[in-house]
Amino acid sequence: MTTTDSVDSLPVLTGMYAAEARYLAAGGPGRASFELLAPYFSPDVVLHQAPALPYGGTWRGHDGMARFFLAMSAAWDSFDLVDQRFLATGGTAVVHTRVRARARASGRTLEFPILQTLTVREGLIAEVWPFYWDTAEIAAACGHAAGRGA
Repeated sequence: MTTTDSVDSLPVLTGMYAAEARYLAAGGPGRASFELLAPYFSPDVVLHQAPALPYGGTWRGHDGMARFFLAMSAAWDSFDLVDQRFLATGGTAVVHTRVRARARASGRTLEFPILQTLTVREGLIAEVWPFYWDTAEIAAACGHAAGRGA
């Protein structure tokens, strides 16, 4: 058994999602400080987003995460976590989330699932891989070229 297998990531994840709710309630990206979320992420955290998304790519460190939240805010007018289930909570956690979001570019409201794997090391989120059901539909709703007949 590796060190990460014996980690209980549930307190880290529930703490981070609660902090994210406080962050958004305080105005979110561009208005609230990322410092509300920073205590839950490793300084060298890596977030991998699907390249077809308007906020696609690899985001590194706290600065990268802060820029990612700005990019998400530019794409979505609202992004609500409707239902969330923690399927595994070891060093590698698996979280299933149902999202309801409204795209800024089109005004379309979408509902879709996201399945994320999150690696927790030394009590901090070190890596995140979100998997979306239909990246083309999301990109199209957000007016992103990758969603148009790609």
